[in-house]
Amino acid sequence: MKFDVVTIFPEFFAGPLHYGIVRRARESGLIDIHVHDLRQFTHDRHKTVDDRPFGGGEGMVLKPEPIFRAVETILGEDAPPNPGRDALHKPPRDTAIVLLSASGKMFVQETAQQFARLERLVLLCGRYEGVDERVAEYLATDEISIGNFVLSGGELAAALVIDAVTRLLPGALGNEASSVHESFSPGQKLISTGQRTQLEIGRENQLTGDGSSRPLLLDYPHYTRPADFRGWKVPEVLISGNHEEIRRWRHRVALDKTRRNRPDLLAGTNH
Repeated sequence: MKFDVVTIFPEFFAGPLHYGIVRRARESGLIDIHVHDLRQFTHDRHKTVDDRPFGGGEGMVLKPEPIFRAVETILGEDAPPNPGRDALHKPPRDTAIVLLSASGKMFVQETAQQFARLERLVLLCGRYEGVDERVAEYLATDEISIGNFVLSGGELAAALVIDAVTRLLPGALGNEASSVHESFSPGQKLISTGQRTQLEIGRENQLTGDGSSRPLLLDYPHYTRPADFRGWKVPEVLISGNHEEIRRWRHRVALDKTRRNRPDLLAGTNH
């Protein structure tokens, strides 16, 4: 999979993309990441990428021209000869142009899964007070926010998206089941318990036999050695060897943790 990041701070990505799963995926050739300096797509001697907004207001706004030019160059397209929405070249079906913006739709696990099915993501990092709205309206296929808060720019959000999408690609994780048994994961993949094959339940909003829905749950708590750490012992059920009891316990404590930390995920359910 190919990632293209458009930013005015290309040096920012010298750190986040050189560690862990993302680094290994790059080294193995599973992903290819190119960081593009937005200022290289300007034509004036000052390499201007921003300007004051029409109508007044605080701060500066990223101009549309260099962003459109950057994307068209990255995708190997020519600017439309007759400007206008209908004349704009649409990206290939296997490509998404993603504007990172506080005004975008929330980035959730389902979004990462949709992106992981593509061949290419072009990530546009906003800055200053925002980006000219014509970028969102006529260029980007998706406008994404990573939370109900405002960052100084889209660079952190872009790194987050790359990480979340990369770990869903086949071969990125040492244990492919790891991406199934996580908070917010669909978990419909068949897993082997060593005794029988079964569907992991309680991992998403899915219909039950009576037409009701199961909630999206946070991940269940994990424990490792030592079994007794400063008097805090691992729950006995986890060392019992009873896989069915372990499964039931994990579902129960995941539900309890969701009630405590993310009750919004249970809204509209009977849990």
